Amino acid sequence: MIGLGSTETSIAGLSANQPDTGPSADYPVVIGGPYTIDGIEYVPTDTMNVDEVGYAALDASALGVTAAHHTLPLPSYAEVTSLESGLTILVRVERRGPMASNDLIALAPAALEQLGAAAGDPVRVRRVNPPEDQRTLLRSGAAALPRMDTPGSLLTILQRRLPMRGAASLAANRALVPQAGDVEPVAIAASDVVPPAAAEQAEPAEIAVAPWPGDAPEVTTTEAIEAGQRAAEVANTAPAPAVEGGFIVQAAAFASEENASRAAAALGGTISRSGRFYRVRTGPFATRGEAEASLANVRRAGYSDARILTSG
Repeated sequence: MIGLGSTETSIAGLSANQPDTGPSADYPVVIGGPYTIDGIEYVPTDTMNVDEVGYAALDASALGVTAAHHTLPLPSYAEVTSLESGLTILVRVERRGPMASNDLIALAPAALEQLGAAAGDPVRVRRVNPPEDQRTLLRSGAAALPRMDTPGSLLTILQRRLPMRGAASLAANRALVPQAGDVEPVAIAASDVVPPAAAEQAEPAEIAVAPWPGDAPEVTTTEAIEAGQRAAEVANTAPAPAVEGGFIVQAAAFASEENASRAAAALGGTISRSGRFYRVRTGPFATRGEAEASLANVRRAGYSDARILTSG
């Protein structure tokens, strides 16, 4: 096994004069050269196209909600999803590793605790570009807001992609066209966020999707997996009731009531249950302008799929 001179290589010491929590702490970005562990060569690169499944290791000496990864830039940010529970957290990747194994990612104790996982559990890792306020939380050692839970139907697909050991990329076959029938098409009846002109003319329709197949075949592309996730999230959620009093903002839907409660508290919103999901919403608002202001705040908090709902 060829290492990099220590169990984990980090950005500590490379930026000793930079603030701990300010935006400048994310620069300069360190890439580093290729290295080999147990016969596998890793080539660090700066690309957003990172979407992998594998296994989590424990980085026992690390602090905060942080992680070590073999190839991601240092620092960078990633969503880590437990393939057992569907819970997803945001982590700051600060170290190169794990250097003692070919596991996909090594998580600090606080990160493993937030994820509700243990060393050796299967996970999905996706590089993301979170808003500055969430970066600040992670740089200060705090946890970011909970992410949207992954539905069970998508977890089943991701679990099929797990290798026996190490990691497997979901983005490797991105150029391939999925076979017909891999995922039922998503039919959009109205945009997620209704334009003001459309809202004045007619009541906007909710998103309508074809039902998720009960026994989905193997999915080979990231696009197909994401399409399946969108279909599963909506198909497993009952239609939203009519909104009374004008406009509301739906931030996200969670499978966990606890996560929904934390998100609602952070956003100053409320929770409404629909089937087995808990929807977090803000409002109602008397005018669309008020709703759009709330929508902007919700999206800045990291809920990029938030949308405005209206009643006639």
